[in-house]
Amino acid sequence: MPYSINELAEHVGGEVVGESSVLISGLGTIVGAGVGELAFLSSAGYRKYLAGTKASVVVLARDNLEVCPTNAIVSNNPYLAFAKISQLFRPVFDDGFNIHDTAVVHPEVQLNAELDLAAHVVVEPGVKLGKNVRIGANSYVGRDCILESGVELKQNVTLYPGVVVGRNSIIHSGAVIGADGFGFTPESDGNLVEIAQLGGVRIGANVSIGASTTIDRGAIEDTQIGDGVKIDNQVQIGHNCIIGDHSIICGCVGMVGSTRIGKHCVLAGGVGIGGDGVIEICDGVTITGCTHVTRSISNPGVYSGGVIFSETGLWKRNAIRFGKLNELVKRVAALEKLPQK
Repeated sequence: MPYSINELAEHVGGEVVGESSVLISGLGTIVGAGVGELAFLSSAGYRKYLAGTKASVVVLARDNLEVCPTNAIVSNNPYLAFAKISQLFRPVFDDGFNIHDTAVVHPEVQLNAELDLAAHVVVEPGVKLGKNVRIGANSYVGRDCILESGVELKQNVTLYPGVVVGRNSIIHSGAVIGADGFGFTPESDGNLVEIAQLGGVRIGANVSIGASTTIDRGAIEDTQIGDGVKIDNQVQIGHNCIIGDHSIICGCVGMVGSTRIGKHCVLAGGVGIGGDGVIEICDGVTITGCTHVTRSISNPGVYSGGVIFSETGLWKRNAIRFGKLNELVKRVAALEKLPQK
């Protein structure tokens, strides 16, 4: 359904500059949008494209208004405004509630009238399903799991026994929640003995878990994911980790068991967390991409690690010099102790 520019502005608390009655039927980029579409500008790197945009309206900050050749919705936070508008244009495929003939549900499980179980879903005994729960084709819900109201599992999701998923959370295809943590200890002959993983996984409300992400169950106590946490694709979360409310975990992050992440943290793509002992990261920490965190962080802020890329030959020469860095520091320290002339 199309929306007028005025309706979209009211939805996000923005100010219309231009013709408010123009209808918008879709979204586009600042470069690719056309007539009847909305674009947004939040990054200074794209400002050079604003003057040439063909969009019927652009969501932007006031300091970009003078360059805008079309209608505008002025917002203090254009990216947030665009996010809210994008939800209005999300395709909705709602065929109502239905339990497919091939779904296998244990007779002990109580079913309510507001369930959607797709083809070949398996629901084991002891499971509790809230209202408006939707489970995609080929998904498996193990014993004693609890899915609170509004939970959605996409296709091919696996929940091992004892997983609790809070209301309105979504788990995308291929995710595995509650598999055994990676716990082994060696005998005297080197044979590895498995440590039984007896805990579960507790996922809060309004959580999003990306495709092919794995969250291991706790060894004794539960692995815990707080309210509002957003986890990207292909993330590995070890046993007994705790992630605080409203933190963001980007793609390909890996964290060892018992890691503690505070509230409102951001772990960018490829971050690795693991070192000696339990690592705790306080609230309000951002860790930039591909950083390896080996010890706890107790002060909010932005942290980075790794080596910035450069031309290969130069990088190799510098990499060789890294091995001599300690020797160089010692030589400089010795020189500093010499009497000054």
